Amino acid sequence: MSDIDSARRGFLKTTLGAAAIAIAPGLLLFEAAHGKSGPASSKVRWGMLIDTSRCKTGCNDCVAACNKENGLSGGTGATDSQWIRKIEIKDIGSGRELSLPMMCQHCEHPPCVEVCPTTASFKRADGIVLVDKHRCIGCRYCMMACPYKARSFVHEPLHDQNPDVPRGKGTVESCTFCVHRVDQGMQPACAEACPNQAILFGDLNDANSEIARKVRSVASVQLRADLRLNPGIRYQGL
Repeated sequence: MSDIDSARRGFLKTTLGAAAIAIAPGLLLFEAAHGKSGPASSKVRWGMLIDTSRCKTGCNDCVAACNKENGLSGGTGATDSQWIRKIEIKDIGSGRELSLPMMCQHCEHPPCVEVCPTTASFKRADGIVLVDKHRCIGCRYCMMACPYKARSFVHEPLHDQNPDVPRGKGTVESCTFCVHRVDQGMQPACAEACPNQAILFGDLNDANSEIARKVRSVASVQLRADLRLNPGIRYQGL
């Protein structure tokens, strides 16, 4: 091997090593999703049960917690990322009004994954739907495919990011169930922050979990159940 080839190999090894450190959070999430490392398992199906009777109009604690945890600006403009938003609905017949959080529904059959040309959008074995920032080319097909309008496009350069939540200009993003917290045995930020305990997070596949017992005992619905996407989020009281 020539001195030039040896030097080139040494440079590439050093450079790639530094790059691996820099993008480790994203790689770890991607590898965990594909069973290379991490806790993702098909035995688990993470989900949420949201009690709309406890979700109060004017309360945005879940939104604020999400923004803070994931390094979002908190803006509501067309170019701002919103991983969770509060929406108000009203029954025209009865006049009943409800306030509820809307985010990625973490579908069992996610249309965003089906249309992604680079496999950047993917579903972990445990049901969490994510975007690999290193594969996303910003085509936004997934945004068009999502019936819940749950995805955002990053238009501007980002600064002061949470190293556990890799983001990037020119990529699409959405609620991750705070996967970096879940993988450490913690609750998503929105569920932890809700003052009215309207958001119950847990393993839908565990018959003895609080969320599984609650889903069996109360009436709940999946949004746009007619699409047969089997979302991981249920709403009680709709």
